[in-house]
Amino acid sequence: MKKVIVLAVVFVSALALAGLVGAEDDYGPGPATTTSGGGGGGVAAGESYTYSAPLSATQEVPKPKAPAGARGSFAATVNESATTITLKWKLSFGGLSGKAIAAHIHKGKKGRAGDVIVALCGPCRSGQSGSLELTVAANKAIEKGGAYVNVHTARNKAGEIRGQIALVAKS
Repeated sequence: MKKVIVLAVVFVSALALAGLVGAEDDYGPGPATTTSGGGGGGVAAGESYTYSAPLSATQEVPKPKAPAGARGSFAATVNESATTITLKWKLSFGGLSGKAIAAHIHKGKKGRAGDVIVALCGPCRSGQSGSLELTVAANKAIEKGGAYVNVHTARNKAGEIRGQIALVAKS
């Protein structure tokens, strides 16, 4: 009986070393693998989230001295992989009191000012886009609806237009 148990343990250990059995359960499907191109087994590399934020002066805190037509839009996709979190974004705006000197993502709930967690551009132009790596903390703030985008001008250094980032789609 002891020989059978020892052989079974050796066999399962050999399978684990070969990657055919996962470490957590001795008879499961094996370790997770990343797949590309949509084929094969394993677990997908990560998830993708699409976000947007309409920007206006009425959302900015403190209230700016902005023209009535100041507005903008922010669109972003966050792709999570096993090792990185990538944010691809596009920012458009118009009707500002002057040139956009900077744009950021801040941690903060609607109606409250918060600290910068991601610098997007500075100076900025309408239609500008970019890609950058997010920290886990910044990603969590965005996922939970606790982040906003704003655009700063010389006249409104604290921010001229702002929009709370909202989830549009998850894939």
